[in-house]
Amino acid sequence: MKRLILAIQFLTRLPMPSVAAGADDFAASMRWFPAVGLIIGSLVAAAAWAGALIDPWIGALAALAAWTGVTGALHLDGLGDIADASGAAHKDKAQLAAVLHDPHVGSFGAVAITLQLIAKLVLLHALVESDAYVALTLIAFAARMGPLVWTVCLPSLHDGLGARFRQAVRPRDLILWAGLLAAAALLLSPSLSGSPVIIFLWALWLRRRIGGISGDGHGAGIEISETWLLLAAVIWSRMT
Repeated sequence: MKRLILAIQFLTRLPMPSVAAGADDFAASMRWFPAVGLIIGSLVAAAAWAGALIDPWIGALAALAAWTGVTGALHLDGLGDIADASGAAHKDKAQLAAVLHDPHVGSFGAVAITLQLIAKLVLLHALVESDAYVALTLIAFAARMGPLVWTVCLPSLHDGLGARFRQAVRPRDLILWAGLLAAAALLLSPSLSGSPVIIFLWALWLRRRIGGISGDGHGAGIEISETWLLLAAVIWSRMT
């Protein structure tokens, strides 16, 4: 339970009790990331449903506000940093590390964050119109499967957040969450079946473009996974 609380504290801005924990506990909290995603997804879906009682666009805006607020825009920050680093590396790969460590948001990052928010708003509206609240609840859960995979299959860019989690993820953690994801895709939301492809493609892009994984890579990957899973859910809702 202590490690679940740590995971909630790290990934969200939800009020939680203080717990005494060491570095090993913090690293092991990564095993609970998908569970935290389920909490986030439930809050987002609830906000969407409540807002939709007024209007579908209000529901979409309420969901986006809840999504950004409960996470504290943590992953959007990672998306902006990765966009800036990728843009810098296009001209000079030696600048990549410097840009990743720069706390300021550049033009690439600003554009990426803006487009991400617009994409989520539009896709959320489509899901609200389809009453696809179950799919919406599960998207954040599926997206947070990614960090467990990326941290074990990609080299760490530096001795930071990404490296800290590497030894904490065990094969049985991957098997457990993969099994739950497969069950959710089979029984509740078939659009989640695209999650492994999205996770793999992000890992491939990071390896080729950035060279490895970092905290920013995890955050950006979660954001991108969420958007593609929203799109998959919209497509599935239109097909059924």
